[in-house]
Amino acid sequence: MRNKRQLLWIVPAVLLVLCLVGSFVTRGAMADLQFLRSRHGVGQADVVDQRPLQTAQTLFSLAVSAEEQAFAHEAIRVADHEVDQAFAMALRQANTEGRTLTGKALDASNKVTALQQTAKQDQAAVDALVASASARNPGADDDDLDVAKAQLALDKDELDDAQSTLAIVTGDQRGKIQEELAAHEAGMKKYENHAGDGEIAVVSSQRFKTLAGRLKAWFDQRSRISLLEQAKAQADADTASLTTQYGTLQQKATALTGTEKQVQAADAPPIAALPGAVSAQAATAAPARPSRLVLLRRLEAQRNILGILNDRIESQKELSSGYAKWLAQVQLQHQIVVHLLLHSFAWIAFIVLCAVLLSSLISVLVERRVATLSVADRRSMHTFQTVLQLVVQALALLLILLVVFGPPSQMPTILGLATAGLTVVFQDFILAFFGWFVLMGKNGIRVGDWVEINGVGGEVVEIGLFRTALLETGNWTDKGHPTGRRTTFVNKYAISGQYFNFSTTGQWMWDEIKVNIPTSADSYDMIERIHKVVLDETAKDTEQAERELQRASQQHGVTQFSATPSVDMRPASSGIDIVVRYVTRAGDRLEMRNRLYQSVIGLMRVPAPAIEATTGK
Repeated sequence: MRNKRQLLWIVPAVLLVLCLVGSFVTRGAMADLQFLRSRHGVGQADVVDQRPLQTAQTLFSLAVSAEEQAFAHEAIRVADHEVDQAFAMALRQANTEGRTLTGKALDASNKVTALQQTAKQDQAAVDALVASASARNPGADDDDLDVAKAQLALDKDELDDAQSTLAIVTGDQRGKIQEELAAHEAGMKKYENHAGDGEIAVVSSQRFKTLAGRLKAWFDQRSRISLLEQAKAQADADTASLTTQYGTLQQKATALTGTEKQVQAADAPPIAALPGAVSAQAATAAPARPSRLVLLRRLEAQRNILGILNDRIESQKELSSGYAKWLAQVQLQHQIVVHLLLHSFAWIAFIVLCAVLLSSLISVLVERRVATLSVADRRSMHTFQTVLQLVVQALALLLILLVVFGPPSQMPTILGLATAGLTVVFQDFILAFFGWFVLMGKNGIRVGDWVEINGVGGEVVEIGLFRTALLETGNWTDKGHPTGRRTTFVNKYAISGQYFNFSTTGQWMWDEIKVNIPTSADSYDMIERIHKVVLDETAKDTEQAERELQRASQQHGVTQFSATPSVDMRPASSGIDIVVRYVTRAGDRLEMRNRLYQSVIGLMRVPAPAIEATTGK
């Protein structure tokens, strides 16, 4: 069991370490232009170097602003021209290469020549059959014509295979160069009519309204700067390589020029030579003429190639200059994004500063106010301070999130879902929060009230924003004797539950005392005397209670209350039980009960005549 628990954290930890190591090892995979590496690398099969155009096309897709797109179009134009010149140079070099065919190469060449002649004959036969069929019946089918077309197709396929074999045997790259040239021209069509429709740099950068977007743009620009630096360095390297190649070809051309002059001098007749001598010299020089013609053609080809190389060198310089301008533009945009990032961080710092100042101001104001309040009010004020500080912190966090991520795109939907989720999760706290307003209303409760909440009675000692605290006093018959327990209730009882509270100013309540008197002839007189004593003792409280209860009943439109004490008689085995019910203050109920008991006991000890004499009856 212990080993399984260890595996639960060892396996994820090992995977995390491996992923981090792999990420570090491959950190440069997306930061380099792969085709800018050495042409002698693995997988490099192009005869003509097309890296300048590949670089320009890759960087074209990374252009953001209108200025960048203009530089990208110019880079593609120059790179395309340079690659076209490279194809032209490769074809000229392939054409100037003289090869002496022997062995398999000679056999392959002869086979190609024979198949070319056969293909011409097949094409002539097809043309003749087409003309003959049209003259007889233009809509009729001709089996001979179909057979001739099929034979022509077979011979052409065989000719293509023979030409491929000849190119492999002799090393002739003209066919492959032509294929690459066709692919290059097809690939360039999608860039010819592509117009730049981007925004200018300032507007493009201003689109990033959030800190997250600006950070992303900052990192993207850093990547583009690195790629442009690589492209410019490669263009400079290609310029140097072509310049070296130009110098080598220039030396060869100079050597060919010297050789051609020597042949020309050897072939020219002397000025004072006799006619017979001239004829003999011409006869000896005749075999050298073809050699001079070959030299002249080679010299012309070398000069054409030198011209192309010079054009390619200038194109590479122009391409390097274009990348330099593009790099400067991206660096300018990078400065704009840095400026906007500083604005975002300044807003965050301002929000945090305002939140700290507001929290400090709330603390200072509450401390000044608390000094003049009672202990119960101090607790309420501290609760109010905590609520205000939480509101300030939550508002600051919300504003910071808006600065970092911006407002959501589907704000109504998100607000609806968030509200529904929060309502379900925090429904008790929401009810408690609104219940606090109910309790603070006219028919609510106050600190010091005697209430009953969910069957628990006690005195209110604290009313918070979410909770109400009672000092439990037991059941109603033992009111005034705390149990020592502090009970807390969530304020939702004010909305979804029930609570009982004294609704009058004096907190009036009905109480009762029980007295047993023996059965005798003057029992009814004793009952009347007890009733009269209770009326006298509670007269003041009864009058005030009736006024308050009647005022409360009139406000709510219910039946008026009567606070007059009543005496009920109940037969018992030992005499008559007298139950006296009266209205008294909740806080004075024990004192009032003791006074009534003393009065009734004193009344029962005094004989009836004495009582009558005392009362004047």
